[in-house]
Amino acid sequence: MIQVTPGIRIPESELSERFIRSPGPGGQNVNKVETAVQLRFDAARSPSLPEDVRQRLLRLAGRRADGEGVLTIEAHRFRTRERNRDDARERLAELIRQAAHRPKPRVATRPTRGSKERRLAAKRLRAGVKQRRSTRPGED
Repeated sequence: MIQVTPGIRIPESELSERFIRSPGPGGQNVNKVETAVQLRFDAARSPSLPEDVRQRLLRLAGRRADGEGVLTIEAHRFRTRERNRDDARERLAELIRQAAHRPKPRVATRPTRGSKERRLAAKRLRAGVKQRRSTRPGED
């Protein structure tokens, strides 16, 4: 059982792990030992996730989620299976934590009159500088 937030728990039965060979350098061991882990979590059909969290999670996951809503996380940062397994689970939990955070709705605002006047004054000043640069003295 992975405790993500006080209200969200992911049971072990919803996770599937596969150990694969780790990419990158590692000497003779890298071609023989399967230390990298591929963690799969079916977010689209998980009864543990509320609907709003599920939608945000699939949006946040990006390429890590396939067309059916299955999240795949690969972990190969460490040399041992156990540490890679813990790393993958922690990354999944962090992704779900981010999705569980409800974003604050944006409140539309308008620029103040003073800010508009300051912006236009700065534009006039800059335009004047450029205007003075373009004419040569004594050409008139």
